[in-house]
Amino acid sequence: MVTEDTRLRIGILGAARIAPAAIVQPAGRNPEVVITAVAARDRSRAELFARKHGIPRSYDSYQALIDAPDLDAVYIPLPNGLHGRWTRAAVQAGKHVLCEKPFTANADEAREIADLADASDRVVMEAFHYRYHPLVSAAEKIIASGELGTLLRVEAALCFPLPKFSDIRYDYDLAGGALMDAGCYAVHMARVLGGENPEVEAAQAKLRGVDIDRAMTAQLRFPSGHTGHIRCSMWSADVLRVGATVIGEHGRMRLINPVLPHLGHLLTVRSESGRRVRRFGNRPSYDYQLDAFASAVLRGEPVPTSPDDAVQTMTVIDAIYQSAGLPLRRPS
Repeated sequence: MVTEDTRLRIGILGAARIAPAAIVQPAGRNPEVVITAVAARDRSRAELFARKHGIPRSYDSYQALIDAPDLDAVYIPLPNGLHGRWTRAAVQAGKHVLCEKPFTANADEAREIADLADASDRVVMEAFHYRYHPLVSAAEKIIASGELGTLLRVEAALCFPLPKFSDIRYDYDLAGGALMDAGCYAVHMARVLGGENPEVEAAQAKLRGVDIDRAMTAQLRFPSGHTGHIRCSMWSADVLRVGATVIGEHGRMRLINPVLPHLGHLLTVRSESGRRVRRFGNRPSYDYQLDAFASAVLRGEPVPTSPDDAVQTMTVIDAIYQSAGLPLRRPS
C-alpha cells in the first residue's frame, strides 16, 4: 500500500513548457507520485512555476535539486544537448531519472550514460510517452499474430510547423534539428514496428542554416529484408503529418496520431480478415508513461525505453545525419 511516506518524490530540472502536461498533471492523477521541487537557472522563474503548480520547493541550481536528500528521482525536460550531462549527474547523485527524448546528443554519449546506468541500481528511462500507450501494444500484438503476413515496409512520420526560428530546437549548439526533435519519434516508431534496428540507405535534409535540419527524410532497410521510411519536419510543405504505417504481404495497419498525447488515437487494420478500426480512450499517454516509471522504481518492473534502447535509436539518428552530410549533434 502506497502512503504519503512511500510515494515516489520527483524534482523537475527546468521550468519547461512541456513539464505541466508531461509530468505535473499526470502526477496529480497518480497516487504513487508527488512532485516536490523544481529548479531553474532563474530563481524567479522557478518560484513562479512552483507557485502556479503547487510545488513545495524551488531552486536556482540544477545541482542543488539533484543533491536534495529528500528526492528520489528527477525529470529532465532540458534542451537536447544538456540531457546527457544532467542524467549523468543525477545518477551519480543516486537519483532515478526520467529524461525527455532524445536521450542524448549522439550515440557515443548514449552509450556512456547506458554504461553508467547499468553499473548503478537506478532506473533511467527515456520519455517516449507514446511507447506506453495501449495503441502501441495493440499494434505489436497484431504484427506478432501474423495477420499482416511477412513485413514488407514500415513508414513513420512526425511533421509539424514551428516557424519561430529563434526556438532552441533550431540551435545546433543545443543539439537541435528536426531529426532530433520530431524525427526521434519517427525513428523510434520505425524501430518498434519494424522489430529490428535498421540500416540507413539514404537520407536527405532541408536546412535552416548551415548545420540545422528543418526537415529530414531517410530510407531504411531492416536486417530481415523489409524496408522503411521516416519523414520529419519542423518547417516544410508537410505542415502536419503524424502517424505510422506497417505493410505486410497480407495486410496493412495504420497508427493514426500515435504521439500527440491528448488527442484521439486510432488503429486501422485492413487484412484478409477484413477492415476494422479500433479507437482508444482519451487518457493521455503521459499518464501511462508516469505509471510505468513509478512501477519501475517502486516495484522493479522493466521499461521498454531503457538506456540500451536509447543507444539503438541514437545510432540510427547518427547514421541519418551522416548519410545526409550533416555533422552529428554534440553535448552542450
